[in-house]
Amino acid sequence: MKYYPFLFIFSAIAFCSCQESPSPAPIPTTDLYFPPLQSGNWETTSLGLEEEKLEELEQLLAENGTRAFIVLKDGKMALEYYFGNRLTGNQPFQENSAWYWASAGKTLTATLVGIAQEEGRLSLDQPTSEILGPGWSSLTAEQENRIQIWHHLSMTTGLDEGVSNSDDYAPENLQYLTDPGQRWAYHNAPYTLLDPILEQATGLGLSEYFQQKIGAKIGMTGFWQEIGYNRVFFSDARSMARFGLMILAKGMWGSEEIITDKAYLQAMLTPSQELNESYGYLWWLNGKSSFMVPGVQSPFPGSFIPNGPSDMVCGMGRDGQYVCVVPSQNLVLVRMGENPEQSLIAFRFLDTIWETIHSTP
Repeated sequence: MKYYPFLFIFSAIAFCSCQESPSPAPIPTTDLYFPPLQSGNWETTSLGLEEEKLEELEQLLAENGTRAFIVLKDGKMALEYYFGNRLTGNQPFQENSAWYWASAGKTLTATLVGIAQEEGRLSLDQPTSEILGPGWSSLTAEQENRIQIWHHLSMTTGLDEGVSNSDDYAPENLQYLTDPGQRWAYHNAPYTLLDPILEQATGLGLSEYFQQKIGAKIGMTGFWQEIGYNRVFFSDARSMARFGLMILAKGMWGSEEIITDKAYLQAMLTPSQELNESYGYLWWLNGKSSFMVPGVQSPFPGSFIPNGPSDMVCGMGRDGQYVCVVPSQNLVLVRMGENPEQSLIAFRFLDTIWETIHSTP
């Protein structure tokens, strides 16, 4: 463990009764530091937290199965912790150890879709069947043709997630429930179809396209692994932090433009529909007036991370995998580890992390 001192349904009452303090005015991201691509060197800085606060944070992370935790400030490494694995006899997690992103990796897919659209390989308003061909679902041809690529990005395909396996994207398990755009539901199978959509539109495998367009350009290391019906990204924590830094820098890595289409970047990180205003294109958006959670159709009032910055956007995955970007504070926060709570997406633990960081000792 180290740091740089110099430098699913949860309780609606507990979350919705919290009042969020105003966030500072946004800070320009033009002076961000970017670590070198082919080196482990990373300049460091400080968050200005007192030693007692750092110890409290470290204890919270250690006691809740964290394997790696990073906070970047202005692109520089402000906090970097690694912990043992309580499932394997506390074998230490290291700087180059790989861990799964789970659904936090949806943000990688969303970014690749935007890049593919930049290149003219697809369009968000394009019917899915134009790329996958007819019969990719059990819907009628008319119903199927109404579903566009942006419905997959916004979780509004109208397909029924209440099937026996909501990860299974076989046509017989993609069943009509309502017209697209009429219902928000966290449904993995329609999301996973973005993989073959990208592959058929670009003519490249997902891993190759990712490496060409993002990974090699910003110094990420990692790999995609098929687990059941899902294709999951694994990397070290620093690679996750690099991705968050590129998003913080508005699609730039130093002087190189990774995401040229800034309109898409903005759309990806703002509400994609009116049903769940806390959801963009596969990104979770804090600071909205309400939010929805997987498996529940009624929205909860308030922010899903009430103690977090109101402009924070997050990739969030099962077992508490987080990549969070806070433009107003020039921060990136990354957490990898085991499940800290009994819910599909660990909102509550992330809120506790921010409460710890923001509270006075």
